[in-house]
Formats: sequence, structure tokens, C-alpha cells
Amino acid sequence: MKKILTLCVLLCLPLAAHADLSLWQARTAPEAASGRYPLNVATTQQAMAVTAHPLATQAAVNILQQGGSAMDAAIAAQTVLGLVEPQSSGLAGGGFLIHAYQGQVTAIDGRETAPAAASSDYFLNADGKPMNFAQALSRARAVGIPGTVDLLAQGHERWGKLSWAETLLPAIRHAEQGINVSHRLHELIKNDPLLSSDKASRQYFFDEQGQPLATGSKLRNPAYAQLLRALAETGPREFYEGDTAQRIVAQLRAAGSPITLEDWQSYRALVTPAICVPVQRMQACSAPPPSGGFTVLQGLAIWLQAEADASNPLRRFIPGRQQRTDLEVSSLHRLMEAQRLAFADRQQYSADPAFVPVPTTGLLDNSYIRERAALIKDRAMVEATAGQPAGALRLAADLSLQSFGTTHISIVDKEGHWVAMTSSIESAFGSRLMIDGLLMNNQLTDFSFAPEIDGVLVANRVQAGKRPRSAMSPVIVLSTRGEPLLATGSAGGVRIMGYNSRTLSAWLLGVRDARKLMALPHVLARGDIIEHENSLAARIQQELTLRGHEPIEATLTSGSNVILRYGRGLQGAADPRRPGTAAGY
Repeated sequence: MKKILTLCVLLCLPLAAHADLSLWQARTAPEAASGRYPLNVATTQQAMAVTAHPLATQAAVNILQQGGSAMDAAIAAQTVLGLVEPQSSGLAGGGFLIHAYQGQVTAIDGRETAPAAASSDYFLNADGKPMNFAQALSRARAVGIPGTVDLLAQGHERWGKLSWAETLLPAIRHAEQGINVSHRLHELIKNDPLLSSDKASRQYFFDEQGQPLATGSKLRNPAYAQLLRALAETGPREFYEGDTAQRIVAQLRAAGSPITLEDWQSYRALVTPAICVPVQRMQACSAPPPSGGFTVLQGLAIWLQAEADASNPLRRFIPGRQQRTDLEVSSLHRLMEAQRLAFADRQQYSADPAFVPVPTTGLLDNSYIRERAALIKDRAMVEATAGQPAGALRLAADLSLQSFGTTHISIVDKEGHWVAMTSSIESAFGSRLMIDGLLMNNQLTDFSFAPEIDGVLVANRVQAGKRPRSAMSPVIVLSTRGEPLLATGSAGGVRIMGYNSRTLSAWLLGVRDARKLMALPHVLARGDIIEHENSLAARIQQELTLRGHEPIEATLTSGSNVILRYGRGLQGAADPRRPGTAAGY
């Protein structure tokens, strides 16, 4: 464990002697916790939306009630989230979306891209050593070309029913009339050491006395409303090719970014088939690399195989049978080991497949899954290392263990379209640079700062036009008939994959109640680090320790949500670690 943490500090983000410790803490800490909120659950018959904020959920439901599709509702929810929880996501960020309908599952990759001026030495100092985070964040260097707007546009073109302009109206209204600052937003403003460094951000998030905006205070964003009105009137490409694009790029360049208008104009989200693996006579699907989807799916497959190898195959869920409440410790141990193995492969091989061949097929191949599962014994392995799947190149592992802020949306419409979308601006409040009412992302810090280690290239190194590796991994599970059964995802930086695995493994076990799934105490593997919440039973902690793990208590600020097919209707629940809600009709 200490070895990995030390390597991360030395190779990924070494601290310069003059660097402010608060900047390092801002880099390594997840989006801060703000306490627990009531666990919100809803059961409906036709349509459902679950998001991280009540206003975003209501905006999505209103769109659904107007006859809009799940995709229309996702646009409304995302644009409202960018206003009410700007620390987590926004139109100047990126994300991944999964859409399922009548057995067809499609992924949209809206991950940010590096500008043409970026090269392998982008985050290196003159002496060839990696920058510290303060240097990487300064002068807008970490901003990537955003993908969220084109992701939403591509989805709307395929599955939208209402007009593009109609989907933006809820966010325009809230931005003009103002929203009340939530307890969570106030806490994050108060505890962020960097937010006041940008003039526009300081004017927006702090009062005239320089104090963080109080909970309940009115917050208006006329600049955001104006930008949305321009997108509503001209269309989504206005963001990339119109006056809006020219204005944003000019201000980015004035702040020191090398992004050009040509970089901005050339951005396109990528639409591809989702990747899927069989799980208990079903199919679990997520987004391809550079998403973390294959890591979640691989970890689940390894775990299921390890359960079978241990003569403990999970019984098929039968409606009416008494539901289980959680995994037994032996199964939880095997889940932690499976997560460790999948994470090791991810650190070695995950990158933008347009630049580096990612052996996704080999990583998910049945024979490789069996090979990895065979490594799981009754006691924890000393160190989980990457394997050699078919098609793998010789690459150095990117050992960084980032933990940042993100948001997740799950939506189902009455026609049977299911959407799971995870989006982010990277660090809490992104680059802290505010332009046109938007916080700019700092997603380029998701690249490996070191392009090579001991002469071996890192797959996730910086390259012009490349998309950085991500942990975002929205998931939809389908029956053998192609009927969606579950949609889930989470916020939480690199821990996202562990959060998603936790939800999915419990559901596969037979915990088919959304409330119970969202109430489970977190326990996950982040590399060789096993973390758990203080609510995890002491007995389980002790048994994991006896099996050779070294569990660490941590504040795990996930942002999960889930929608389940529930009898003849739907059930949804939002993570109580954020003020999210579920609603529908």
C-alpha cells in the first residue's frame, strides 16, 4: 500500500518545495462531504428521474410529463445541475452517456480533448520533472475542450422528442429568477482554498464582504441564462462555432490557455455501441474506454467467476423470495480482490483508444477472466498487478489515484428509453475559472503527468487531440430479452468504479430494493487500498483484516443513484450523501 502511494507522489504529482499544501490537498481530496441527507426514494408506474438535486430532478420530470423523452429530460437535468451544483458538472465539462431501448445499447463519449498544442511534455517542467498541481492548474493550462454540449446534442438528435430549445427552458428560468444556495454548495464554497482566486468566481460565489454565500441565499446567473438562450435560438453548435465559442476561447487564451478556436470548433462527441458482459443470464453494459466502464464490467465478471470457483455461485433472483441485505464477508472479500485486479489492469492499459490500442476485448475475454479469478484465494493477495490480456502492448502503469467531483443522472421515460449519464468538470469547481457563467473544467489533469516511466510509455500520457482516462462508468443492465432492468452510476472520482461495483454486486446478489442499495455502507478497493465508511459493521472490518486486507476508514462522498424495474413499475433512489431526489409518474 505504502509503495503505491509513494510512487503516486513521486511520479504523478511531486510537490515543489514552494507549493502551498492547500493546493496539494485540493488535488488529492475528493469533492468534500457535507453531511448526510434524507434517503429519497420514489416508486412510479411509467417514468422516473433521479439526480443529485431536487430542482434538476423536477426539471427532468416536467419534461417527461410534457411528452419529452428520457434524453430530453437528461438535457434539462444536466443544464439545471450546472447551475445548482456547479462544483460537480456543467456545460464546460464532459461525460459519458448510455442509452438503452429495445435491446440496443448505445454509448456517447463526451470526454474533453487536449488542444493541438499539447504534447507529451505538457505537464513537465524545464528540468523534465512533472509539475505539481498548482502549476498544472495555473494559467488555464488544465482546461480541455468541453464535450458535454455536443454529447447532449448528439443524444437529442437521435432520441429527442421535444425541441432542443424546450429542453433548455427550465435552466434558463432558474438562472434568471435565481436559485437558493444549498447547504452542500455553501459548505463546498466555504472549504475550497482556490475558488476566490478568480475574479469572476469570487464575485459569483462570495458576498460583498468576501464571505461564502450563505445557505438559502438567492443566486442568479444572468450570464449562464444568456448563453443558454443563445444555444436555444441558434442550436448546440453555437457553443463550438458561434459568437459563444469565440468569446470563451478568447477569454481562455487571455488566461493563458493554448486552446485555439480551431481546437474548439473541431470537437465532436463519439457515438458507439456500448460494451457489455454477461452477468447471471443478463447483460451489463457501460461506455468503452477512456471511460471506466470496462473496469467495472471486468471486476464484476472476475468476481462472479471467483464466486463460482469457490462453489458459491449466486442464486438467480426469484421474485417473491426473501431478499438478502448484503454480501457475506467471503463474497465481499472476493469482490475486493476482483476490484483490485481490474483496477491494476485499468492503471496499465486504460487510455483513449484512438491513440493507444486498449485491449478491451482481451480484458473481457472469458479465458482471461478465469485466469484473473484464479488468483483470488481465501486471503488477500500481497499486491495486485496487471495481467497480460490478448492484444496488450508493453506499457508503464499510470499510478495516480485521483478523487474528484462529478454528478450522475438516471432517467426512464414512458416509451421505455433508459438513460444513465455521468458528467464532470473534474476537480470540485473545476479550474475555478468562470467564463460566461460557466466554470471551466480542469480535465487535462486526468492525464499522466509523466509520459514515460523507466523508458516505457504510459498509455494515458498527454497527446494533442487525445481524451484523458476517466473513472466515469454509467451502467445499464438488461434482461435476456433486452429489457432494461437497472440504471446506475455515481460521482466520486477514481472511487466511482468501486461505488458502481458495490451497487451492482449487491443487486446481482438479490438486493432488489433501491432504498437498501443506496443505504449500503461503502467498502471498495482503490488499487491495493481498501476503504470503508465508519458505518461498515465492526465484525466485517475485523474479518476483512483477518483475511489479510488493511481496511482504512474514510469519508466516501459518492453521488450514486439507481432506477430499478420494480414489479410492473419503477423504483428509484438517490444517494443520501448528497441532496438528491427521485421522482416520476
